[in-house]
Amino acid sequence: MIQTILLILWRLKTETTFNMEQFTTRQNKLSRFIQREMAEIFLQLNKSKYPGKLISVTVVRVTKNLGIARIYLSIYPSEFSREILSDIQLNSKSIRGELGRRIGKNVRIIPELDFFIDDSLDYIDHIDELLHK
Repeated sequence: MIQTILLILWRLKTETTFNMEQFTTRQNKLSRFIQREMAEIFLQLNKSKYPGKLISVTVVRVTKNLGIARIYLSIYPSEFSREILSDIQLNSKSIRGELGRRIGKNVRIIPELDFFIDDSLDYIDHIDELLHK
């Protein structure tokens, strides 16, 4: 059972690594930079708006023209993920503004932000439940 979970985690890691290889070095650097800054933004937002919930930025992918950033969020507990995601999407302009204040001196264009739910942890939990049966 533990071997299966480790295999799944290894596959997720290799898929992420493989996907990162198809992007340019500049895209990868900007993705990591945005991920770091968005994690700090959501840490502050979490304290004020969503107490008792955990929002983490799992993956950021940037398009070739660096104009759009797709941000994948992991939200715990997952029962509130849809409503928190819709609230974040409604406030995406203000979140982009805060991101612009933080990274504006390092990049020419602040990318548009698209938020998605990363459900890989729920998928691992589901597989673990199936293995216990």
